[in-house]
Amino acid sequence: MDAALVAFAADGTVTHWNHEAARILGWTADEAVGRTGLAGWAVRKEDADGIEAVLAAAMRSPGRQVHEFALLTKDGHRVLVRTQASAVRGPGGRVAGVYCAFSEVHTQMDLERSIALSEALFEDASWGVVLVDADLRPAVVNAHAARTLGVGRTALLGRPLGDLLAQGVEELECALQHVLAEGAPPAVAELWVTLRSEEAELPRRCWRSGFVRLASPLAEEPVPLGVAWLFQDVTETKRTEQDNSLLRFRAHQLHRAGRAAAECPDPAEAAAVHLDFALAGFADHGLADLATRPAPAPYGAVADDDADDAYDTYGTRGNHDLYGTEATGDTRDRAGAQAGTEAGTGAGRGAGCALVRTLASPAGAPGPSEAFTATGIPVPYPPGHPAYQAFQRRGPVRTSAGAAPAEGWAAARHWPDGTVHGLCLVLRSRGRTLGVLTFLRSPARRPFDRADADYAEEVAARIAACLDLAGAASSWSS
Repeated sequence: MDAALVAFAADGTVTHWNHEAARILGWTADEAVGRTGLAGWAVRKEDADGIEAVLAAAMRSPGRQVHEFALLTKDGHRVLVRTQASAVRGPGGRVAGVYCAFSEVHTQMDLERSIALSEALFEDASWGVVLVDADLRPAVVNAHAARTLGVGRTALLGRPLGDLLAQGVEELECALQHVLAEGAPPAVAELWVTLRSEEAELPRRCWRSGFVRLASPLAEEPVPLGVAWLFQDVTETKRTEQDNSLLRFRAHQLHRAGRAAAECPDPAEAAAVHLDFALAGFADHGLADLATRPAPAPYGAVADDDADDAYDTYGTRGNHDLYGTEATGDTRDRAGAQAGTEAGTGAGRGAGCALVRTLASPAGAPGPSEAFTATGIPVPYPPGHPAYQAFQRRGPVRTSAGAAPAEGWAAARHWPDGTVHGLCLVLRSRGRTLGVLTFLRSPARRPFDRADADYAEEVAARIAACLDLAGAASSWSS
């Protein structure tokens, strides 16, 4: 900001009057230089004594003296100015005059507000603020942004944005380039990013971002200095919104499935309808396997144990974990290997069953789920298969191939090619375990979580009721 400069000799004669003083007060340098004092032309006579006393005090005092008073323009208007006056000394140290710099108070206040705002944004703001230069490299970073990015304020300066972000850097750079070329967008943008420091776990974050193009106020033509990027982490809010939207969608799907299944004359067809509606937005494949009961013991024989899964109620789950193990890949399958071996080999009355494919979604082209003819031939699941674990535990079991799926992982479990995530649930109706329902996902989808298991259990209960009504589990009756 330019300041008006006025100099006075020791006797009060005006010796210097710059262009800014002429602009503010209207008096040219030729009209002002040589006058004695300001009274009567640049200051009202009523204010002259006070102003002259201030200037005289500045000549006697060390340093600068700051004051505010009203000056008079050439056309008779009063202007409130803020002045800084200091003494001018000659070669011998004697006071030779006083030098006075002044500017309009509102202009000075605007400048001070701008400086205060800038300092506050870079120190105490609850938003992250990053000034990015024309090369798309951070030039200034505030404390909040540094904490959010997980690095020091000086460590960010001059580094490419790709060194900080593992995902979302292309979208951010595109937004910055657009602002440099076209100006600020009309609304804020929401960017999903992943930090390099957290790349191993890939915790995506949502940053609500605003952009402002910066230009030099000193240039005759606007020259972009860079972009001010302001952002706030709204990950929790967005995830809550997404979770609520997902719950509404799933509730709507269950409602639609119930309405459609009610119009099916065949209960087995109704079970297929429930499976088709459940797959939408949830999984890529669905399988329903019904269990076959071993031959009954001779009349009067005493049971070896009383753990007949086919007739146990939900109240006798024992110590099994409702959600199975939290491990991924083969580790999870091995966790229940002993239970799965018993289920596959017939050790124990309740575990000596085989699982027969009854219902499945098409593995190739999309289409409605297909009901299989009751051949009685079991699916050759290996020991420790998640389906056996779910049957044994009578609860959901989740499994995943991990970040780097082994070749043949899905084939070894007799699941469609491309499967990397599985969720197995028990089918129960009227206090009996009828079989296992399996949902499968491809690499394009995330692994199953507990919320998915809760939804899948609701679907499994409806499918189990339909299959039980259809008589598909008639072999369990005595």
